[in-house]
Amino acid sequence: MSYLNLKTVILIGIPGLEHVQFWIGFPFLGVCLLALLGNIFLLIIIATERSLHQPMYIFLAVLAATDLGLCVAIAPKMLAIFWFGSCSMSFDACLTQLFFIHALQGTESGILLAMAFDRYVAICDPLRHTSILTPVFLIQMVLMVAIRATVLVGILPILLKGLQLFQSVIIAHSYCEHMAVVKLAAEDVHINKSHGLFVAFAILGFDMIFVFISYILIFQAVFHLPHKAARLKAFHTCTSHIAIFLEFYILAFFSFFSHRFGHISPYAHILLSTIYLLVPPALNLIVYGVKTKEIRRRVAQLVF
Repeated sequence: MSYLNLKTVILIGIPGLEHVQFWIGFPFLGVCLLALLGNIFLLIIIATERSLHQPMYIFLAVLAATDLGLCVAIAPKMLAIFWFGSCSMSFDACLTQLFFIHALQGTESGILLAMAFDRYVAICDPLRHTSILTPVFLIQMVLMVAIRATVLVGILPILLKGLQLFQSVIIAHSYCEHMAVVKLAAEDVHINKSHGLFVAFAILGFDMIFVFISYILIFQAVFHLPHKAARLKAFHTCTSHIAIFLEFYILAFFSFFSHRFGHISPYAHILLSTIYLLVPPALNLIVYGVKTKEIRRRVAQLVF
């Protein structure tokens, strides 16, 4: 059966686990609440603590805002599917969700690259750190990251909207992911797939390569420091960013390649891709709170 000019799609949640989706919703709700509260706390703490008005923490605030956007874009519809069986969604709303999820992912990747650049300058050229990472330069970097993600990702829903013939209205996913929607089409989608790959490598691939280069240069500089205490202190300033970077890119590329080239079961892929989007935002406060005394102190004040 073919469908012309798709108006509504059906999101089935996690294929193969429909009978336990109700219960799966509770741990996902817990992760979402942790992500929402944690990132709201981070934004409040960074805004009110003058000692945190530094490039690294300004980038962390942008990362927290991006993660809040991801939770808002994904969680309400996903939990509605799991708990209330609210599976239908207009095609335009699906494309809107798709745009925001992937644009926010792209923005998050760019902010991680900006944070790596900040660590590189702070360790390899510390005397020029404040003169290079000025407030104007920080704003320009954030705008460039956001514009890049918006323009490149914005083409994805435009191309999908141009498709006319579809073989199904059922999306085997808990949210509108690009390739999951592309697979609905009953016509040639080589342009859609090619642009999706281009976006992935132009954003995630590009950023990951330059983050690696930054850390190779950072480690070279650290290992050339004369004193062990200085080496440990320099490395300590990078550990939080390395943890966030690794969890983001490992999960991102596993989700990306398994969807296109892998042969894992659908429920495993969808669980992992949902974890990839929701778990890293929930870890921001934990990772940076462990390493930053000011954040630990302000969290204790806010909670107690």
